[in-house]
Amino acid sequence: MHKRRTYAKTFGGFEGQTYKNSKAVVLPVPYDKTSSYGKGADKGPAALIAASPQMEYYDREFDTEAYLKYGLHTLPELKVRTMPPEKMFNTVFKKCEQLLKDGKFVGMIGGEHSITPGAVKAVAAKYKNLSVLHWDAHGDLRESYEGTKYSHACSMKRSYDYVDTVIQVGIRSISQEEIDWVKKNKYMDRIYSPSRFGFDAKTKAKSIAKIVSQLKKDVYISIDLDGFDPSFLPATGTPEPGGLNWYDCLDLMRAVFKHKNVVGFDVNELAPIKGLPASEFMAALLVYKLFNYKFLLKK
Repeated sequence: MHKRRTYAKTFGGFEGQTYKNSKAVVLPVPYDKTSSYGKGADKGPAALIAASPQMEYYDREFDTEAYLKYGLHTLPELKVRTMPPEKMFNTVFKKCEQLLKDGKFVGMIGGEHSITPGAVKAVAAKYKNLSVLHWDAHGDLRESYEGTKYSHACSMKRSYDYVDTVIQVGIRSISQEEIDWVKKNKYMDRIYSPSRFGFDAKTKAKSIAKIVSQLKKDVYISIDLDGFDPSFLPATGTPEPGGLNWYDCLDLMRAVFKHKNVVGFDVNELAPIKGLPASEFMAALLVYKLFNYKFLLKK
């Protein structure tokens, strides 16, 4: 039997998971300097970790207490709260670069979406055949926003600085500037609105197969939680109606992990709402499922 904590500073409240003996690490990045609507994403990592011990460690899909099979260590929060976005970007890059050199599989939890490009830069330096799978309500393809090219609204445009393929799922809010750039580069086929992804099983299955075929061998996954419909997950800084659901996400992730080499991920934009813990619990369970898919899903 494993001792369960009602509150923990480590993901899942897991004990005995040392850095040396763990294949996977959780990297909390509490950053919220460029958010342009609801604030609170810097509180997301702590809230997610605090909720995570309430998960059952047993994963029904794999018939085991999954984390024991690979080892999951929680790192201290990256100290970026007060940094300007350019410095935060470089701090995330250097930290992820170090973790990759140590052979760790990194799951980064945010924090706003501006945390992603630093991780993508680090992963792209190691994996030359890299693509990005992006789950989000928003395009995040602006060249610059509110005075910085490292804004949350530019996270995928900055990711394109290091990879040539970004597949975007759940997108239902995008600016004229962004759509003009997408059309100019003939990237429309890389964007899956919820309706294109599919609200019925047959359409969804076809979309998932197409997405898998569009991704390269190595994949970095970036999940903005506002990709989910706010009726499922309301605690996010920029909620957008008309999104996808929990099983849509798991079906897609399962297929990508099964057929591709996923080399890292982030889950971001959790902005906790006091008295409504369902969002942080859902985000914590999603993080756990992504780690489990990496290490337990048979190819």
